[in-house]
Amino acid sequence: MNGNIIVGQSGGPTAVINSSVAGVYTAAKAVGIEKVYGMVHGIQGFLAENFCDLGDYLESSTDIELLKRTPSAFLGSCRYKMPKFADNEAVYEKAFAIMEKYNIVALFYIGGNDSMDTVKQLSEYAAIKGKRQRFVGIPKTVDNDLPVTDHCPGYGSAAKYIAISMKEIIRDNESFGVEKPTVVIVEIMGRHAGWLTAAAALSRGEDCVGPDAIYLPEVTFDIDAFVAKIKHLAATKSSVVIAVSEGVTLADGRFVCEMGSEVTFVDAFGHKQLSGCAAVLANLVAAETGLKTRAVEFSTLQRSASHIASLTDINEAYQVGYAAVVAAYEGKTGQMITLLRNSDEPYQCGIGICDISEIANVERALPAEWITADGCDLTDGYIKYARPLIMGELPPFYVDGVPRHLVRKK
Repeated sequence: MNGNIIVGQSGGPTAVINSSVAGVYTAAKAVGIEKVYGMVHGIQGFLAENFCDLGDYLESSTDIELLKRTPSAFLGSCRYKMPKFADNEAVYEKAFAIMEKYNIVALFYIGGNDSMDTVKQLSEYAAIKGKRQRFVGIPKTVDNDLPVTDHCPGYGSAAKYIAISMKEIIRDNESFGVEKPTVVIVEIMGRHAGWLTAAAALSRGEDCVGPDAIYLPEVTFDIDAFVAKIKHLAATKSSVVIAVSEGVTLADGRFVCEMGSEVTFVDAFGHKQLSGCAAVLANLVAAETGLKTRAVEFSTLQRSASHIASLTDINEAYQVGYAAVVAAYEGKTGQMITLLRNSDEPYQCGIGICDISEIANVERALPAEWITADGCDLTDGYIKYARPLIMGELPPFYVDGVPRHLVRKK
């Protein structure tokens, strides 16, 4: 594989997405790649020839370790949908002309469902036109909804943040002990899949009972049953804490958050911007019960908290980045790197690879057998699956009392 390579990041950032960039760069240098470019703001930046040379930032092992401890997308992200090449072949001709100009022989894209579609389109066009470039996808999404792979880098750290934060919220809400409990509703990311919200169950332990109910998008949300459950809990407990996915929907197909106001913003992939579910439900509970309520929305905090990232997640994000370069070096293209679980106790996970067509634009929901019969909690099967993913920590490099990050020059 003689030539240069380029790597990009796409979609919502995670606490460990930069570990995959570190893996790509380290592997590239190990196999003798001269120059490793980074797309500034993903494929959208690539088409504008907005590149950086990663060698300018990763001059030592210390720089690489700092990058692994840096949250968000170091290279910058985007939500840009590549057109079908049958509809706009000029975009693809431009993309391949740019690769030839910079002698780029392999492109690596770190992202989720929509990002893998970009890899699919580029690799299929290359095959049709006989282009020399290779394309490999690197999994990333806190939503954990990519098929085939056991789990997605980014999920473990987000799940760890959710578990820790839920435990702290529960402890806080328990402290008042007044006659009427405060009802806290915590909104967690998850449009169609409840993987992130399920992580609230990981707060349970010998010192914490965990949330009183967990509402997932895989289960139709029943307003009347919800209010009845809150009333029952309030009559029997001095503290009530509920976890709810931002994407829970009513029987008529509306998102619960749309009960408050119409959601009008839609991104390039047709996704509505969801938020406000907890506020809608908190207002409803207050009106129906007269209880004090509080809405908490984790929002971007759950995907950017690198100070409590999972070491397992960091290491695996690095490994899939490294493996992607090895795969391309061996001649593979139109593929995505996967994680293959070999054992739960002790936890062992290997690296695999899968045809990109099995991944792109496909969402994996939380398995129904991991949701309790009442639809409001998780079984031990989920706990057994998820617990290993949140294990371990990688302390930040603290300067002046706060973590130091690696920052790309504008």
